[in-house]
Amino acid sequence: MTHKHQVDYRVYYEDTDAGGIVYHANYLRFAERARTEWLRDLGFNQSDLRKQNVLFVVRHITVDYKKPAMLDDVLNVVTTLDKIAGSSMVLTQNVMKNDEVAAHLSVAIVCINLEWKPVRIPDSIRKKLDK
Repeated sequence: MTHKHQVDYRVYYEDTDAGGIVYHANYLRFAERARTEWLRDLGFNQSDLRKQNVLFVVRHITVDYKKPAMLDDVLNVVTTLDKIAGSSMVLTQNVMKNDEVAAHLSVAIVCINLEWKPVRIPDSIRKKLDK
């Protein structure tokens, strides 16, 4: 099962550190936004999912920084679904700069309800991911 999504982000001054490169924690922000856009492109938004008692949270994340990104760079975040289980999924996210990996992320996501308990990923989402 491979479901892939891509979205572009420009690096703004607020994304950089004193050295003029993207501050390391901001890659997490780019990745979070890309996951949200991935869900939107599947036809789901976080607000509606919350009303249905469904939330997605990060359980585990690793980041390998490969190449610095700078002010005004356009980064392409590629999100790929690697694995889906009952209440969890694992995604690979590559933040690309000029077709080279700037940062590689592995993200474990868990589906929970509003009581913070793990729940099965809704079938409506699973069906979209199986296409």
